[in-house]
Amino acid sequence: MIDPVSDLRSVRAATDRLLTAAAGLDNAAVAEPSRLPGWTRGHVLAHISRNADALVNVLEGRPMYVTGEARDADIERDAPRPLSEQLDDLRATAARFQEVGGAPGDWERTVELRNGVIDRAARVPFRRLVEVELHDVDLGAGYELEDLPKEFTERETAFLAERWSGRADVPPTRVLAGDGEWRTGGTQGAPVTVSGSPADVLGWLSGRRDGTALECAGGPLPVLPAL
Repeated sequence: MIDPVSDLRSVRAATDRLLTAAAGLDNAAVAEPSRLPGWTRGHVLAHISRNADALVNVLEGRPMYVTGEARDADIERDAPRPLSEQLDDLRATAARFQEVGGAPGDWERTVELRNGVIDRAARVPFRRLVEVELHDVDLGAGYELEDLPKEFTERETAFLAERWSGRADVPPTRVLAGDGEWRTGGTQGAPVTVSGSPADVLGWLSGRRDGTALECAGGPLPVLPAL
């Protein structure tokens, strides 16, 4: 069940964790590489702030980004800022997202996201939660996939399994993690079963781990498309 009000509370808690982690950095650390190829920690922090702006646009009926090029340019522009400016931006944009998300509205209305993706407004707070939680891990500042809340890990695993469902380039795959089971992939090829810890499975599905810690029965570990 999607509960946007509960998800907004989770976003607030996750943002507080992120701010605490980011506040422990310094200007030199912000300029260092993050765990995302080609991005510094400053890029990650700038992206989180600009994503909050973008999802406010979505909730208010505007295009998420003017263009993909503008999105990328904004991140590049803001990435080199000193830590104090990054933190101020994170706080201000997070507060704005909470304000707009908490305003009365029809959660069942449809909204348009990036690349023409259509979804219900009720799912937007969880989409924001994904951005904050996973990019907190990407900072490489002490927060790991193993530290993610259990409910979040299960929901994001289910979301990503659904995302790769029906893909002809992914074999039919049964995914086992903890006490959860999901199906993904298409219908072509030999079925495989992938199993491992919840953190390792989520890391593989989200492109943050290479899957070497997983067990795969029935064939090789599927190569997933880029997110």
